[in-house]
Amino acid sequence: MKGGVGKSTTSINLARQLAERGSTLFVDLDPNGHATNGLGFEDAYHAETDLGDVILEGAATPGDVIRETEYGFDLLPSSDSLEDVETELAGAMQGSARVKSKVVDPLLGEVYDYVVFDCPAYPGMLNNNALVATGNVVIPIEPGSSAIGGYKRTMERLIEPAREYIDVEVLAIVPNKLEDRIDQRTEDRELLESLNTAEHEVNPGQPLPEVVPEFARITEAEFERIDAGELEPPKPGIRHRAALSRSLSHEQPLQDYAPDSDQIAPYEELAEIVANGGIQR
Repeated sequence: MKGGVGKSTTSINLARQLAERGSTLFVDLDPNGHATNGLGFEDAYHAETDLGDVILEGAATPGDVIRETEYGFDLLPSSDSLEDVETELAGAMQGSARVKSKVVDPLLGEVYDYVVFDCPAYPGMLNNNALVATGNVVIPIEPGSSAIGGYKRTMERLIEPAREYIDVEVLAIVPNKLEDRIDQRTEDRELLESLNTAEHEVNPGQPLPEVVPEFARITEAEFERIDAGELEPPKPGIRHRAALSRSLSHEQPLQDYAPDSDQIAPYEELAEIVANGGIQR
């Protein structure tokens, strides 16, 4: 529910790692098209036939729009008309289920093993379509004074309303863009403490720390040992790396732009979480 927290970066690199496990489709539902353009498909973003033709009028099939990338996964690109599609979906019959019925149901299990969506940073019909189509969510979150508030707003404005009609599971909360030490009172430390010690439920019967991936998991006992100087402070979360921002400017996922990056491992773990249907400790 916020721009710039790493939704496109997370979803692209998740799709790239899932492609190592099976056939993967990456769907860009963000009208801004950051992922589509970041993968080098600006022509597709401005194409005459687009996602709207698939899900609104049925004038096209997914195969008419899907593009093959060089990175092991296919792309169903965003378009410069997707904001208009959002408006039209609001008045369409079963408007929240169009992507599921027109894209996911025909392709998932038949053509693709995995489908990953990049979503807009606001509530609306496109986000609703992604939730109905998948029932699973990965939420990136960055340090800052509004971090936990942003997470709570996402739950209150997006996830909980959807749960009145469909089952939605948060597979993982992903601390993103971390770069400071956690043996000091930094925003990184505050975010990690909040995520790893919260008692409220993120999924029914599942407290928030249980959806924090291992690469960002730090227990209260470990924090105490860090503060006592008994444990070398780790560097949890997806860390700020120049290669991550540069990779999209070079129109590549991180795996292909910087195959030796220490940040590939977190995306591999996220792919495992998706493949397993949740975090298994």
